[in-house]
Amino acid sequence: MKNWISKSKILIVGLGLIGGSYARALGRLGCHVAAIDSDPKTIEYAIENGIVDKGSISPDPNLISNADAVIFGLYPEPFLGWIRDNQHLLKSGAMLTDVTGVKKCIVYKIQEILRPDVEFIAAHPMAGKEVSGVVNSDDCIFRDANYIVTPTEKNTDAAVEWCKKLGRILGFMRISVLTPEEHDRMIAFVSQLTHCIAVSLMNCSENEHLADYTGDSFRDLTRIANINDKMWSELFIDNKDDLLEVMDKFINEFKAFRGLLEEEDTDGLREKMRLSTKRRKAFDKK
Repeated sequence: MKNWISKSKILIVGLGLIGGSYARALGRLGCHVAAIDSDPKTIEYAIENGIVDKGSISPDPNLISNADAVIFGLYPEPFLGWIRDNQHLLKSGAMLTDVTGVKKCIVYKIQEILRPDVEFIAAHPMAGKEVSGVVNSDDCIFRDANYIVTPTEKNTDAAVEWCKKLGRILGFMRISVLTPEEHDRMIAFVSQLTHCIAVSLMNCSENEHLADYTGDSFRDLTRIANINDKMWSELFIDNKDDLLEVMDKFINEFKAFRGLLEEEDTDGLREKMRLSTKRRKAFDKK
């Protein structure tokens, strides 16, 4: 594993919070890390602070052709466009992976147009903060976090193992393998729905002084309401069908809970609470 790290030249395309955190981790492990990002300030900051060794605001042929592996931190459509325009520059045998929050709308399209001598194996680091940008990057966010690899029939066993190894060296606690379809169904529930709930909760009240009255429960529940509207709106629409399905399930469950309250059904309310407590224990860190 150490040899794999020390000999690798990694290119990160899209140097945001997650891309920057990857760069910090891989740089500390001995990789030569380069980055491409359209924002000059992002590249300038990353170089000045030693997050990357080299950088460019445009697809630099030298950076692309020298990379043993490329990690993409782009939105789905720009990601597809980048592959169309620049894959001819990739080194033969290069491994490609990503951090994209939805899979089935993009993975198959990338693999369909990709050269046969390079391989794209998708992944999703389940880590983040309620802030964005390389200035907030921190590889500590990977500790105790989950990492999902989403192969298709076009992926080789070697690529799947390579991607899992990447997750391990970055420090993720648990590595899972799901199909793109399984991933999107799961992510609709555990991530996208929770963001929808947090946003809706913050929009329920126009009281400008809520911060003066709330305790930790409200702050914890609404932490993710501080949201990147451009990114998350695109992710929601890209995964619309799966997200709508789990939203409907949540609405039905909330209505059932409301009905128990309306009927003053103490036993029913307590049973719901006992079930939620039992299921929540699976998330407690050992």
